[in-house]
Amino acid sequence: MVPLIFLLISITALILCYLGTGQNRKIMLCFFLWQCIISGFALCDVFLKHPVSFALVIAGTVALTIFALKRSATAPLNSNLLLAVHVLRIPVELVLYQLHLQGKIPISMTFKGINFDILMGISALILLLYQLFIKQKINSKLFFAWNITGIAFLLFIVVLAILSSPLPIQQFAFDQPNIAVLIFPYCLLPGCVVPMVLMAHILLLKQPRKRD
Repeated sequence: MVPLIFLLISITALILCYLGTGQNRKIMLCFFLWQCIISGFALCDVFLKHPVSFALVIAGTVALTIFALKRSATAPLNSNLLLAVHVLRIPVELVLYQLHLQGKIPISMTFKGINFDILMGISALILLLYQLFIKQKINSKLFFAWNITGIAFLLFIVVLAILSSPLPIQQFAFDQPNIAVLIFPYCLLPGCVVPMVLMAHILLLKQPRKRD
């Protein structure tokens, strides 16, 4: 059940970001094909047998995210849909906790450790409800600070996840390393969910006046 839930989260994040950033089909297709490639390698246990190969996934995802950001820079944005992307951080954190219980990630990567990303998901839900029901835009200074905080939280957990993985640069969690990202569908966390969340933050920061 947990793998299915996470797969649905990944697909939902991709669709919300696609709909919220001008519905660029080329970007959608590139990310979809990239997820298929990552998933294929994970299903063949390539990353488990050769963890260092996952560095190529990280590099490829960074390059694809930069490409997507450039293509979406002038697109009409829908802040409600982009905020919905961040709401997905709540179920993601719940899945991460389940993965810890299964021995696939260290507790430090969960909300019971030093990963406080669930707070961004909860606050995103509050901001989304505010915009939907109060029918007013969020204060620009508050919105700016929220996005910067969200990026900081995201980068923190990304660095923690990398340094907790069974790679030559591993620094933490030697007793229970982060092997989840080497397995399908959790390989889609760095390959899909993280770039969607980062894109949602950056685009809202770059084009606050075009929020719908």
